Amino acid sequence: MFNGSRKYSPLPSSPSSSRASSSSSSSSSSSSSLPAAPRRSPRALQHHSSLLSQYSSLLESYTEGEIRQLISALVERYSQAMNSGGHELPLFPRAGSRRKRARARHKPCALKELEVSVSELGLGYESDETVLFRYCSGTCEAAVRSYDLSLKSMRSRRRIKKEKVRARPCCRPLAYDDDVSFLDAYNRYYTVNELSAKECGCV
Repeated sequence: MFNGSRKYSPLPSSPSSSRASSSSSSSSSSSSSLPAAPRRSPRALQHHSSLLSQYSSLLESYTEGEIRQLISALVERYSQAMNSGGHELPLFPRAGSRRKRARARHKPCALKELEVSVSELGLGYESDETVLFRYCSGTCEAAVRSYDLSLKSMRSRRRIKKEKVRARPCCRPLAYDDDVSFLDAYNRYYTVNELSAKECGCV
C-alpha cells in the first residue's frame, strides 16, 4: 500500500509471542524494551522563560517607589471593579471608548442653548431671573482654508513671532439673537444686546 522510499524495520518480538495474545501487558512489555528517546525541553517553556527574563529585567529598571505606585494603582482598579459589580476593569482604555471621545471632540460647529440665571452671565447684574443663553460649540476642521494652512506654516517657521494670530478657524456667532431684558434684585430694568447667538459658523 505504501510506495514511499522510506523503509520500516520490524520490531523485535519474542518467539513465544503469538498473534492471539495481544493483551495490554504484552504491549507494555514490548514498548518498554524500546530504547528511550532523548528528551528536550518544550518550546513553550523556553518562550515562557524568555518572557520572564524580559519582565524581570524590566521590573529591575523601576525604583521601589514606582513599583509601589503601580501596585497601588492596580489594587485601586480592582477594588473599583469589585464595588461596581465584580467585573475586572481593563488596564488600558478600549478602542471603542477612544473612538467615542474622538467623535465627541470633532463635532461640527452648531448652535446650543442653556437656561441660566442673569447673575451667572458674569456681566455684573444681580438678578434671579433666568434667560435662555444660546452659544456656539464644536470644531471647524472641515472649514480649514489655504489661509489657515499658510498661517500655521509661517508660525512654525517663526516668521510670525510676536503677533497673536489664530491659525485655524473658530466656531463663533455669525448673528445674534434679540435683545434680552430683565429686572435685577433692586427692581431696576436692564436690556442687554448681543447676548445670545442666533447663527453659528467657522470664522
